Amino acid sequence: MAQDSLSRYSIDADWSSLYIGGEWRASDSGDTIAVTDPSTRETVTEVPRGNDADVDAAYEAAAEAQTEWEQTPPARREELVQNLLQTMDEHSEEIVDLLATEAGQIEGMGETSVHLAEDQIAEAATLPRRMKGEHAASNIPGKENVVQREPQGVVTVISPWNFPLNLSARAIVPAVAAGNTVVVKPATNTPVVGGLLFARLFEDAGFPEGVINVVTGRGSEIGDAVASHDQSDVVAFTGSTEVGRRVAAAAGENLAEAAMELGGNNAHIVTDDADLEQAVNAGVFGSFAHQGQVCISINRHLVHEDVYDEYVEKIAERAENLPAGSAHDHVVVGPIIDESQRDEILDYVERTVDAGATLETGGETVELDGVEDSLVVEPTVLSDVTNDMAAACNEHFGPVVPVIPFSDVDEAVELANDTEFGLSGSVHAGDVGAGKRIAQRMETGMVHVNDQPINDEAHVPFSGTGASGVGGYNTDDFLDEATEKKWISLQHEDREFPF
Repeated sequence: MAQDSLSRYSIDADWSSLYIGGEWRASDSGDTIAVTDPSTRETVTEVPRGNDADVDAAYEAAAEAQTEWEQTPPARREELVQNLLQTMDEHSEEIVDLLATEAGQIEGMGETSVHLAEDQIAEAATLPRRMKGEHAASNIPGKENVVQREPQGVVTVISPWNFPLNLSARAIVPAVAAGNTVVVKPATNTPVVGGLLFARLFEDAGFPEGVINVVTGRGSEIGDAVASHDQSDVVAFTGSTEVGRRVAAAAGENLAEAAMELGGNNAHIVTDDADLEQAVNAGVFGSFAHQGQVCISINRHLVHEDVYDEYVEKIAERAENLPAGSAHDHVVVGPIIDESQRDEILDYVERTVDAGATLETGGETVELDGVEDSLVVEPTVLSDVTNDMAAACNEHFGPVVPVIPFSDVDEAVELANDTEFGLSGSVHAGDVGAGKRIAQRMETGMVHVNDQPINDEAHVPFSGTGASGVGGYNTDDFLDEATEKKWISLQHEDREFPF
């Protein structure tokens, strides 16, 4: 492709316009928001500061385009989704750079994000042909029952900042593939990768005007207008439970369908029969991938008392040797997204130590050349932790390993379930069968035996229980959220009525 086309996907490209009804336009106010690189703390671009008028315009465009898009033949919708997959693949290197610059994702994690997004798009490409209904016999003589599946209409996607690419793709693309149009409100920290990038990809893939509409802006200013808009039929949100409750309540005012993937407090159970090296390997990845800023990362390490000391020693040694620094360098642990998140993580660590835990390693920030206020938090390990300490009972969302001892499997399960969340988890018990028996007792939507919790495959359901959300993503789960069933009965013979 030509160099000028490639440059459209650089952070140095012009990202100062909203995308509404197939047009790039300035915000109603004309104001912009600065986007900063969490590694360097420098402003790298500016995006529009959308307001309520922009939100209304986006929904108007989406609603206007939806009828014609729904009537587009399945084969054509599938073709356009495949075009989208090819377009993303063509620009994958630039997207990885965008993820490093805007989201602080190290190169390997950025490549993983692209892979996961492409997996989501490939799965979504199969949906137009899977929009099948049912046929049912009737208790009424001469009647035929037909149940057909139809798109909901306009789907709202409020995307997160931690994995803005793939966690946006898993909602945007299936919704569109099923015949809906979408309005995207990306997180304030990652408005390019979580929103405007998709507008550019959809445009280059050849989608009709109005199928995707992107409004950037501060959640505090337009979040309510987006979540509660009366033309929104589905609201897909990924983020904290606290914010998710407000979003779901706003969506509920319009009886819109809610698909909420919220917080987690995921447990990594290690029994005395576990392969300790494998358990530590999994524990390191499950805690430090993307600096722990993963809803399905390990929040608590529950380790049998007989192997507890050895586990702590091994994982602390690994943590001390993990390179941490700028996402633009060859490191494993990069920056936290912003100072409020960083400060909260460090506060949890400090409060946990004050409550009696032992700081084995970490607990401070990593100094970076030329950066006055580093957002890189040292890989941190805490021992002698109890379930009620700050770093354990809260979703710390950082590179922190609280290690909690247990005496038997019953206690481990009790500790794992002692939380309002139920998103993911993992078990190392040596024997897969023993691990599965423990997994079945864990009150969580997903559990991974002899592994760690950070797993996502587009053809397998992804959902949580309790305060971790409602609805689901992947496979047919989000298709069910983004579509509705209509019952049509056909009376082929004259029917007799009682009066």
